Amino acid sequence: MNSISPTQGDTKQRILDSAEYLFAQNGYRGTSLRAITGKADVNLAAVNYHYGSKDGLLEEVIKRRLLPLNRTRMQRIDAVRQKARERGNKPDIRAVLMAFIEPTLLFKESTPEAGTFVTFIGRSMTDPDDTVRRVFQRFIMPLFQILFETTCEALPRLPRDIVLWRLHFTLGSLFHTLNICGKFSTDDIEYINTRLDADSLLALIIPFVTAGMKA
Repeated sequence: MNSISPTQGDTKQRILDSAEYLFAQNGYRGTSLRAITGKADVNLAAVNYHYGSKDGLLEEVIKRRLLPLNRTRMQRIDAVRQKARERGNKPDIRAVLMAFIEPTLLFKESTPEAGTFVTFIGRSMTDPDDTVRRVFQRFIMPLFQILFETTCEALPRLPRDIVLWRLHFTLGSLFHTLNICGKFSTDDIEYINTRLDADSLLALIIPFVTAGMKA
């Protein structure tokens, strides 16, 4: 089995960190490989050697953060599902939403780099170029399928298409919260704090989206 030397590992880390930061600042299309290698202080050939292409580098930037987060969310959703089955009940919709949303909010504030990744994905969701969205959706789809099926089990009286739409509304609320919290101005509204931590946001968003899913 091939091993990665400490120097190779450091080079790959610097490339990933630099790409993630510049993608968040300038967008995927607005970031050149030369800018990435300049910030990472490596030669241009290093990207091709380690990742094959800019598209290959993009996949690794997304996989590095998203796959571990997805595993956590899948495990928590599965635990809710299994607990309900053991008791002969349907999953509790609040618990299902908590299993998905809590790790997501905690991830954003876990490290400055995680916050950078969230900024990158957030701007990519509204970018006219869909390159990043297509890669992101490919990696998120297995998790979304489990979330959707578990939500349907939790809300059996609702048609599946209604559950799907309401779940999209819920995810839209989450993504908007991730992208805008602490960034929008409240200069004209006194005593409003927009810089909330994950626990405070969770206490606000979970009752809101739970009520929306159950309505």
